Amino acid sequence: MLSNRLPTWQGARLLGSRPDFWSNWTALIALAVLCLVFGIGASHFLSAGNVEDVLTESAVLVILAVGQSFVILTAGIDLSEVAILTLGAVLLGEVVTHAGGLGIGFACLAAVAGGAAMGLLNGLTIAKVRITDFIVTLGALGVASGLALVLTSGTPTQITSNFLLRLSTGSVGPIGYPVLVAVAVVIAGHWTLFHTRFGAHVLATGGDREAARAMGVRIDRVRIAVYLISGILAGLTAVLYTARIGAAEPAPDTTLLLDAIAATVLGGVSLFGGRGTILGPAVGAVLLTALANGLTLMAVSQFYEPLVVGLVVVGAAGLMRYQRG
Repeated sequence: MLSNRLPTWQGARLLGSRPDFWSNWTALIALAVLCLVFGIGASHFLSAGNVEDVLTESAVLVILAVGQSFVILTAGIDLSEVAILTLGAVLLGEVVTHAGGLGIGFACLAAVAGGAAMGLLNGLTIAKVRITDFIVTLGALGVASGLALVLTSGTPTQITSNFLLRLSTGSVGPIGYPVLVAVAVVIAGHWTLFHTRFGAHVLATGGDREAARAMGVRIDRVRIAVYLISGILAGLTAVLYTARIGAAEPAPDTTLLLDAIAATVLGGVSLFGGRGTILGPAVGAVLLTALANGLTLMAVSQFYEPLVVGLVVVGAAGLMRYQRG
């Protein structure tokens, strides 16, 4: 057993860990192979314009994957993430439509605040009421989706905003603003996970909850915090998503949820908690976006995409179970 004389953050790091070599590099290796295959099969796949499109398109999924990673690292799951994104987009649209005088900045803040509120509610219910995360976030998925539909009567809200237009199409050199936002989130997430006491506690909570509790890690606070992070990032993603499509869509895109979980698993985050990175899931998100893009360029039906993603999730989970065993 770990000595209780170890400082909490040092002992906590011993309870969690980074993935092994193959888990850590699977997504990057798979992305390289994918680029090789599609580069041969579709001449435009590796063109500068298409690469920029793939990176921009992946920004939303990257941010969702970062939020999901923090939750899964504690051995949890957030099934409500995409529904919270949808609710955040609707809140943004409602503020623009009915309180336009408050400005687009306030509307974007409302989206993030709505995501934070839902994430906090998830965390408090899981940690304090002691209901399993699967049930709580499944219920939150229904609540957030229902609220989005009620607020809009099921009708998409068109949004005209110069700020959102610049956000979706602007760039610094060849790098689009959505990519810069996603990179900033990944850097902040990586630093938080591996260079702060909170990050050590996240890994410890997923690695061995009872041992972490015995060492003084406040498990309930950590679990509340990771769902809050997931909610905030879902709200931030709502802003980027709305800017991209130019409307607040009240129906959640459930494919994004599967993709976010798949990207997290592909990136080496253990579904059993306690082991993972932030960079890996970001690469996994780019990989899945590139897969969809390559299938389109090769005129392959995109109906195959969810099939491949589903097999990847099951296969990766089975591999991690084997490695633990």
